[in-house]
Amino acid sequence: MDAPSPARHPDGRKQRSERSRLAIVDAMLDIIMGGKMEPSAAEIAERAGVSARTVFRHFEEMDSLYSEMTERMEAQIMPIIQQPFTGEGWRAQLGQLLERRAMIYEKIMPLKIAASIRRFSSDYLMLNYQRFLHLERTGLENVLPDAVRKNAIQMSAIEMCAGFQTWRRLRQDQNLSIEQATDVVKLTIEKLLD
Repeated sequence: MDAPSPARHPDGRKQRSERSRLAIVDAMLDIIMGGKMEPSAAEIAERAGVSARTVFRHFEEMDSLYSEMTERMEAQIMPIIQQPFTGEGWRAQLGQLLERRAMIYEKIMPLKIAASIRRFSSDYLMLNYQRFLHLERTGLENVLPDAVRKNAIQMSAIEMCAGFQTWRRLRQDQNLSIEQATDVVKLTIEKLLD
């Protein structure tokens, strides 16, 4: 007669490992969102309450860490991106799109800058950067009329003004408030559409 198999209990090591991984991602996000763009493994370990060795074991390459952080940020911003527009006509919808971008850019700015610093040495981050540019462009294409979309020069100018790099420059380099930066972007794009 076969002995009954013991009840399955989750592996304690596996649970600890998962808790450590989550703590490391939390720590990295906290540090970057706090303004430090390139934290060391020691800083991450200290904030997470784990050893530097644990940090390296979980994230042998930084891409996996950035992937986890990107997933978390996307989970926060996708509901904003996916909201239907309520404005009448494409100009009203464009205004709503620009206001949403201001909220999103403000939320993701530290992580986006940190990833941008590393993108030239990371295939993953470069692909993610290109994907983000594509999302920016298609967001505009979804609200702008054919005549604007077909004018390559005008479309490129609008895309540049509505993009993250412009937002970063207005907020960080020119020290504008969120409201001022939003007004600058809207005014510039209005003039491009006149």
